[in-house]
Amino acid sequence: MIYITGDTHGPKSIGFNSVDGVLHRFNSNNFPEQKNMTKNDYVIILGDFGCIWNVDNESSSEKNVLDWLDDKSFTTLFIDGNHENFDRLYNYPEKQWHNGKVHEIRNSVLHLMRGYVFNIDNKNIFAFGGASSHDIKDGILHPKNDLKLIKRWKHDYTKQFRILNYTYWELELPTKYEMDRGINSLKCNDFDVDFILSHSPSSSTIDILGNNNYKHDILTDYLENIKNTTKYKYWFCGHMHINKKISDKEIILYEQIIRIN
Repeated sequence: MIYITGDTHGPKSIGFNSVDGVLHRFNSNNFPEQKNMTKNDYVIILGDFGCIWNVDNESSSEKNVLDWLDDKSFTTLFIDGNHENFDRLYNYPEKQWHNGKVHEIRNSVLHLMRGYVFNIDNKNIFAFGGASSHDIKDGILHPKNDLKLIKRWKHDYTKQFRILNYTYWELELPTKYEMDRGINSLKCNDFDVDFILSHSPSSSTIDILGNNNYKHDILTDYLENIKNTTKYKYWFCGHMHINKKISDKEIILYEQIIRIN
């Protein structure tokens, strides 16, 4: 069995009645299906996992939630979003897994690296994480050079800014190597897969949604090219914080957990 869901944004819910938080999303009341699952069943998070976020190393809350997930009956998989600590994420051990490569966070908590076609439960799944942050209209600040400004804006909730390599990483957008790898992986599968999983929508999907906060970028255009050249049954993405069916083949997810096979 394969289930998928959208952004979780860290271990715990944020705010009153928030749908965020791994502990909230995957407790037995909200996800009772887990009672009949094994480690050969999978839950895939469509980016902004948020449980690898602390600057230098694993915080106690991160350790607790990652151990908690590892103890679950199922295997947790995730693609990256834009809100991940990429310095730490990309330093976890890599291993071959189901025809692709993953970062091994725990024995049964795995990061699906960008640009591979994984064979999971007899389904070919192309995974490509990443997205542009849109909550940065006041800029990306340097932790040393902009320290005075950071202190002044810290409690000014009208300011939308992030701090380089503390709350923002340039690797939220893919490298050329990752994009080339994705195209080569699809080519090896004759541009024909069962599912495509991304955090960011494609450019045409952003246009359909009509949200001016979200713009075309190198990744949305890349995904648009894949949409136009690849045969797929369904495409699932996150990032937009909505549950919405875009077309018969494309679905955006947030807090909903759905089975796809």
